[in-house]
Amino acid sequence: MELFELTIHELHEKLKRKEVSSVEAARAVLARIEAVEPQVHAFITVTAKEALQDAAAADKRIAAGDVDLLTGIPIALKDIFLTRGVRTTCASRILENFIPPYDGTCVAKLRERGMVLVGKLNQDEFAMGSSTESSHFGVTRNPWHTDYIPGGSSGGSAAAIAAQQATATLGTDTGGSIRQPASHCGCVGLKPTYGRVSRYGVIAYASSLDQVGPVTRDVTDCAILLEAVAGYDPKDSTSVNLPVPDYVRGLANGVKGLKIGLPKEYFIAGLDPEVKKAVEAAIATYRSLGAEFVEISLPHTDYAVATYYLIATAEASSNLARYDGVRYGHRSAEAKGLVEMYAKTRAEGFGMEVKRRIMLGTYALSSGYYDAYYIKAQKVRTLIMHDFLKAFEQVDLLLTPVAPTPAFKIGEKTSDPLQMYLSDIFTIPVNLAGTCGISVPAGISQQGLPIGMQLIGKPFGEETILRAAYAFEQATEWHRQKAKI
Repeated sequence: MELFELTIHELHEKLKRKEVSSVEAARAVLARIEAVEPQVHAFITVTAKEALQDAAAADKRIAAGDVDLLTGIPIALKDIFLTRGVRTTCASRILENFIPPYDGTCVAKLRERGMVLVGKLNQDEFAMGSSTESSHFGVTRNPWHTDYIPGGSSGGSAAAIAAQQATATLGTDTGGSIRQPASHCGCVGLKPTYGRVSRYGVIAYASSLDQVGPVTRDVTDCAILLEAVAGYDPKDSTSVNLPVPDYVRGLANGVKGLKIGLPKEYFIAGLDPEVKKAVEAAIATYRSLGAEFVEISLPHTDYAVATYYLIATAEASSNLARYDGVRYGHRSAEAKGLVEMYAKTRAEGFGMEVKRRIMLGTYALSSGYYDAYYIKAQKVRTLIMHDFLKAFEQVDLLLTPVAPTPAFKIGEKTSDPLQMYLSDIFTIPVNLAGTCGISVPAGISQQGLPIGMQLIGKPFGEETILRAAYAFEQATEWHRQKAKI
């Protein structure tokens, strides 16, 4: 097995036993990036020089006997995380040359553990999209079939794992942006409970919905990376002060006796037959492992997409007001006067999808429409949250599809935003409810594209969904299937 194919835990064992060096692992991953990046375009910035410096420092730590699980591991980050001294663009022209003066909390935690940063990953601009087609830096392609999208907005994070261009990656999930690309690229992606992981130093899209999470090759790596970034952070006022469990230790406890809910609203007429077949096969696997199933109802599911696109766009409209050409980022050279400078800077700096969402959000917040749209959406959000809490009185977790279809072709939905928005119909409710969800490989379509299934847990129930995901992974071979790029 090549070094770039290894999981975190496999590479850690080799580093610990000094069978390989961190520099060798970093060189192998950088060579892999160079070989496949022209076909995939998962990266915005490759940090080859910094990676080799990080790796040399990691080897010194290992030689001194200081071997953390993440020491010397080549990791790539969605380009939404602030990285000191490394360009951070959020895939937008407006931040094309922005170099942050500090690391965000998640980045600082990983650096402390000895990670080797190999680069910053492509995404939808300001994390607004489901396909990684709205990036100012071009489209990322699905390594399983390069005519297809990798999912979004963390498309680069999932594509880099599928193309073996990093050992592990971090993404963010506002309405499915980790789970949906993980499903489309055949990897594991976890959206933690809101407040479980600090958002300090993560460029904001929708502050009440954004959450940081891992995208990895297997469930064990997912547990390792989540444990590394989770925990209270006084710099983030929405961070929750709860102890971080040992997620890896609980993985092997099995699912015997677990009650799994099947929400009837998620098994709808528009569900792709191949997705339905994969989810039904997953249910059968869980039954054979001793789990019990209960049909439950999440009655406000139909309102989730509309609610999300009011709340998320309203928050985006507010968060993106800071990009005015004054303090940082792109500034129009054409403008005469302050007001024209604001207008031209934003017109030149933002792409079409970002402009569409800013306008939607500004409209929802405007005088005369605030009560009719934004306040009503907040009320419906509370009802959606109560749906989940009521369901969790009967069951330990929920099992659903991740997306209604496997990955679609590049360009297929760009002219119809509503169709694009509906591709997150099964993931959005989890963000509105603020709870946790994971996508695990569960099938391959006739086109040769991966299909994921979603496990949704109680608030701060990451241990349970990781345990259930691990049991499924050990009972099946889907996670061993690789993109042939």
